[in-house]
Amino acid sequence: MYWSRFLSIHALWVTVSSVMQPYPLVWGHYDLCKTQIYTEEGKVWDYMACQPESTDMTKYLKVKLDPPDITCGDPPETFCAMGNPYMCNNECDASTPELAHPPELMFDFEGRHPSTFWQSATWKDYPKPLQVNITLSWSKTIELTDNIVITFESGRPDQMILEKSLDYGRTWQPYQYYATDCLDAFHMDPKSVKDLSQHTVLEIICTEEYSTGYTTNSKIIHFEIKDRFAFFAGPWLRNMASLYGQLDTTKKLRDFFTVTDLRIRLLRPAVGEIFVDELHLTRYFYAISDIKVHGRCKCNLHATVCVYDNSKLACECEHNTTGPDCGKCKKNYQGRPWSPGSYLPIPKGTANTCIPSISSIGNPSKFNRMWPNISSLEVSNPKQVAPKVALPTVPPVQVANHKRANVCDNELLHCQNGGTCHNHARCQCPAAYTGVLCEKRRCEEAGGCGARSGQGAPPRGRAALLLLMLLALLPLLPPPATPIPTPTQALLAI
Repeated sequence: MYWSRFLSIHALWVTVSSVMQPYPLVWGHYDLCKTQIYTEEGKVWDYMACQPESTDMTKYLKVKLDPPDITCGDPPETFCAMGNPYMCNNECDASTPELAHPPELMFDFEGRHPSTFWQSATWKDYPKPLQVNITLSWSKTIELTDNIVITFESGRPDQMILEKSLDYGRTWQPYQYYATDCLDAFHMDPKSVKDLSQHTVLEIICTEEYSTGYTTNSKIIHFEIKDRFAFFAGPWLRNMASLYGQLDTTKKLRDFFTVTDLRIRLLRPAVGEIFVDELHLTRYFYAISDIKVHGRCKCNLHATVCVYDNSKLACECEHNTTGPDCGKCKKNYQGRPWSPGSYLPIPKGTANTCIPSISSIGNPSKFNRMWPNISSLEVSNPKQVAPKVALPTVPPVQVANHKRANVCDNELLHCQNGGTCHNHARCQCPAAYTGVLCEKRRCEEAGGCGARSGQGAPPRGRAALLLLMLLALLPLLPPPATPIPTPTQALLAI
């Protein structure tokens, strides 16, 4: 009997623990921009934040090599194996398909034996540096969602820099440095991603982890996206809600994982020794068999589809937005400034839909249906950062006097946090709240809402559920040696 009681208590505790989690473990992935809901007026659209699925972005890139004639085979040449300078029976000939190694072989399907790969000319002009820039361009802003992985057919380079651009290649910033000796090559102390933290996740580091000489199983270089995600989402990326919350509220973090172009700068080939063997320079070259870049089109949380047409990527925008990145409002939908969607509140986020301009509003019901579901902006967790609400650009008095535009009602435009709608013109807010829809806490305007500010209601739904569970638990417990506290006392103790 006591064993069954223990199992019941354990099951109840697991349920209570899951309820008290700040974010659910399973939640939506923002794969819908809108859904129909039923109201007294009938079907209307409920808008939510949305984004395209993550995919292999190498299918849509253009590659450029600098210098442009750095690929081997023109003229044909023989090269040697790095591990054995006397094994020189390999030939590169651009005029023979079986012996050519063009750049597109860095992005073809790997799984055949032998593997296909791009290869540079050999270091026959030593001591002149053998350096190559490989630029990957999308002509579109993309968001990285997985590790960048570069697989070398030759030894991994002794020195390399991975760079990114956010302005289509006009300017470049380093992403990460790679070297066999970081201090000697770049005057930087060696580090790995494991040395970083939430506070230093944006630090540009030099790593020696991927720049050892040639060995059979050491051909891969990573730029660790997921390890950086794990600082916010946990080691198994189970708490993606926390990560999305950080991306939503920290622009620098969001920009860190956003690119329009990537550039791989190969500065020194794998030597494998302290000195270059000048008698066998044909053993030194670069060869890359595969590059993996996973990500999604950046659509500012206003689209779930990104199309590839005429060699260009573009978002199929929703929420009355337009542009390659859904970065502006459509004509006649400029009733308030454009704003990106928000991941918060989880799991549906906030669409921040562009609304009709005042001059283009046809009737009140149409106007109401075009607003996003602003009532979803209420955040049950007071520690969760609230999304920014894009408010109308028309002054409140002008909106109130416009006969066809309601600031609030009792259907779709609800006053938040206990506010009441007065003549459809303004919300009368409780003392602790302010804003057009009472969506802001006054303490935020005063410089911050601390735990002792007294503003912001606790998550009453969770407390009530916990109370009911405690009441259900009481009959399962054995007679106590000491008085059992009442459910109210138990809640106060928590």
